[in-house]
Amino acid sequence: MSKIRVAIIGQGRSGLNIHTKTLSDMKEQFEIVAIADAIPERLERAEREYGCDVVSDYKDLIGRTDIDLVINAAPSQLHVPVTRLFLENGMNVVCEKPVARTVAELDMLAETAEKSGKLLVAFHQKRYTPGFMKVKEIIDSGDIGRVIHVSIVDSNFSRRWDWQTLQANNGGNLLNNGPHSVDQALQIFGTDVMPNVTCFMDRANTSGDAEDYVKVILHGKGRPVIDIEVSSCNTYSSYTYHIQGTNGGIKGTTTHLDWKYFKPEEAVEHKLDTQPISNEQGEPAYCREQLKWYEESWDFSGDPSTKELMSTMTETFYKMLYQTMVHNAPLEVTLDQVRQRIAVIEECHRQNQMQE
Repeated sequence: MSKIRVAIIGQGRSGLNIHTKTLSDMKEQFEIVAIADAIPERLERAEREYGCDVVSDYKDLIGRTDIDLVINAAPSQLHVPVTRLFLENGMNVVCEKPVARTVAELDMLAETAEKSGKLLVAFHQKRYTPGFMKVKEIIDSGDIGRVIHVSIVDSNFSRRWDWQTLQANNGGNLLNNGPHSVDQALQIFGTDVMPNVTCFMDRANTSGDAEDYVKVILHGKGRPVIDIEVSSCNTYSSYTYHIQGTNGGIKGTTTHLDWKYFKPEEAVEHKLDTQPISNEQGEPAYCREQLKWYEESWDFSGDPSTKELMSTMTETFYKMLYQTMVHNAPLEVTLDQVRQRIAVIEECHRQNQMQE
């Protein structure tokens, strides 16, 4: 297999703008052979613009031998049943978020994939957000020391009234956008242990019955405290990172970062002194020191527009998947990691029973 033949289910915002448009530009690695959608106008556009087969019923894709990978970009409430159907019929599946609402659902899908010998992959393209990848690189370098606190904010102001505001459709901020922020947070917290979870939700401006404000706190012994906010009540829209460490810190966005740190080997080693401190005049004083600070910055090399960023993240994700499917490279977004993320979100929902 030198080129992965793809069928895409759904031509909504994700199916069209993220998956179809990106993969249509990756012609050396991928070929879109079929698109499924229930809306005729979308099928007419797909056939015209991408020259592929189109079907109104995704079930018509089952049994085709010219499809190596199915991308499930159907509405969220269909992610589990549609993914299960294609796995049971021996087809590899990439599923949009949320892959599942509960750990039990994911375990069922994972078992189905194992029985069929096929690949189940969660679409976490924001694992490859340029700013986040740089944040991870800085943390891994050790420059800012041990990470103490992390803040990830994905907020804007939005009074939504569409289908993704309904609990019955697996809507709400935590399932709509939250999986990305939680996934990034767990990459810093560590994927080897389940964090303690504290969550607050509110329904403020949405027309549906799901939450549009979420605050999640992750913590654990020997791990950083991580503060995640996914809010539709923030008039100062932002996707920001703020990381505090023992030797420095990082602040910035998905396209620009600043970080500042000192080198411990260049600083005076302090010993606890319980005696009163005085200045040169003999007056009471606060303990102070002059550290030599190093300051650096980073900027995304491409166009910082949302469209360019999304294309970059999605392309990087699919390049990773291509290496897995064609060259047997390890999958970077593993089901164990996805399971931990779903467990966090499930606990958040347990703590906040939103009234319908």
